[in-house]
Parts: sequence; C-alpha cells; structure tokens
Amino acid sequence: MKKLCLLIIFLISYHFVEAQYTEIINSKRPGNSESPYGVGTDVFQIETGFFYGQSTSNATFARVDPMGVHLFLRYGKFSEKLEINANITYQQNKQQFNNVFISSYDISGISQLTIGAKYMIFQQEFDDKSKEIRSWKKRTEFDKKRWIPSVGIYLGLNTNFLGKDYKESGISPQAAILLQNNFTSRLNLITNLIADKIATDYSVYSYIVTMTYAMNSLWSIFVENQGDFTTYRNEFQLGTGAAYLYSRNLQFDVSARTNLNSNEPALIASIGVSWRLDRHLDELLETNRSTKNKGGGFFSRLFKKKNK
Repeated sequence: MKKLCLLIIFLISYHFVEAQYTEIINSKRPGNSESPYGVGTDVFQIETGFFYGQSTSNATFARVDPMGVHLFLRYGKFSEKLEINANITYQQNKQQFNNVFISSYDISGISQLTIGAKYMIFQQEFDDKSKEIRSWKKRTEFDKKRWIPSVGIYLGLNTNFLGKDYKESGISPQAAILLQNNFTSRLNLITNLIADKIATDYSVYSYIVTMTYAMNSLWSIFVENQGDFTTYRNEFQLGTGAAYLYSRNLQFDVSARTNLNSNEPALIASIGVSWRLDRHLDELLETNRSTKNKGGGFFSRLFKKKNK
C-alpha cells in the first residue's frame, strides 16, 4: 500500500525537467490551439476525431452543414524542441440554398492538407518553492514569471492535394506564434496568433485563446475562443470540452463549439482519440537530476518529465 501511495504521488506531481518529452501523451485535442511544446524525440503521435456541424438558422441565403474526420500527425526528431507535423481534414458539406426554391447538394473530399514544423524558441522556467521551509509566504506566493509565456514558432505549407470541390489556385504558406502561460500546476493559457494562406486572395488572420484546467490526473476541461479575419468576413467561435486519459499513451476527448456570428449561428460537435508510439527509450533510461516546472498538453503538466 505504501508503494502504491508513492506511485500515485509521483503521477500527480507537478514537476518537469528540461526535456519536452513527457511520460504521458501530450495532445492538442480537443482544442484547436497548439502548444509550443513538442512530443519529444522518437515519438510518433496520431490525433484524430470525427466532427459534425449543423446550422441553427435558416435566415441566410446559403446554409452549410459540415461533417468529416480530422487527422493530425506529429513526429519528434533531431531535437527536443523540434516537431514535424501534418494536418489533414476529410470533409463533406451539405449545401442548402434558400431562394425561391430550396435546393441542396453535397460536396466532399480532402479540404485541408498542411505540412509543417514547430520549434520552441523560449521555454519558461519556474523556481521550485516546495523546498522553501523558512517562509510560508514565499512558498505560496504567485511567481510573477508565470506571466511570461513559453514561446514557439510554426511554419507550414498548405498543399493543393485537395478534393476537386476544395481546390485552390496553388500552395500557400502558413505561420504562427505559439504562446503558453502556466499560471498554476493545474491551470494554463495557450494563445496562438496565426497567418494562413499568406499572400493569396483568401488570406486568413486568426487568434485562438484556450484556457485549460486539469481537474485530476485523468480528467481535464477547456474553454476556447477563436477569431478568423478575412477580406470578406469575420468569424468568431466559442468552444468547450473535456479529455480523459485512458493510459499513458491513449487519450479520449469530446468537445462542442458554436459560431458566434449573429446572422449564421452553427453548432459543431466532435469526439476524438489521441495515441502515440513511444520510442523515447534513451530518455527513459536516464536518471532525473533536476526538476523545474514546465507545461505541455492537457495532462503532461501533471506528470514528471524526463531529463535529456
């Protein structure tokens, strides 16, 4: 029983070391934002989910009800700070036009295929105050460094290997700044500033702000706000959901989000799963010699990281 209690304390401890690799899966699902932290070297990760959307208003001229599958592939190589990934979405849209006669038809195909990489350029470190025994105030006071986020950058390429109904004029670049504040060991804030389809007629500039809270070592919840700005229209979404850690390499999630545009409200629901193939054996065999508070995905901040 004593050994079991020690194991539980280890699993819910909130200390991390310099390497980005975590002993449990670090997934971006079910939110849309992306942390500056990578999966770690020699780790291959699959994050996928099914989504279904339905318009809740017939007031507009055109109504679109989307459904499909999203696939996010992640791989760490060469450096703990570097991650290579691919974003793929297969989508089917039911298009309905409300004019004199109501008509509808379906289009389907790959609507997104983006290949990119992210790199962490600054990783915030925090003092371990648990060893402060002389002053309760110093041990419990808020660390002001937590206002300064860890920073990552993302560069990607939108390919044109898309379905015929989603084809665009050609390839286009995508770039993003990825920020993460760890306000406490349970609460963090992820902010993404994104420029998509750069230098095209359909450029999109977006922000995503996601607040996540780990209720315990198995459950985590989030709330998210996203805004997309284009030449033709602006869209704002609000989302929420939860993730459940089934095992150290497997996570399930559920989420829902709504379009806040008053003229075209819509609801999108999603269920998904994240799984990783962990070949990070060199890190697992080494001994931890120092601990510092870091951040990661929904659950990784609840577990101790291995030092490279």
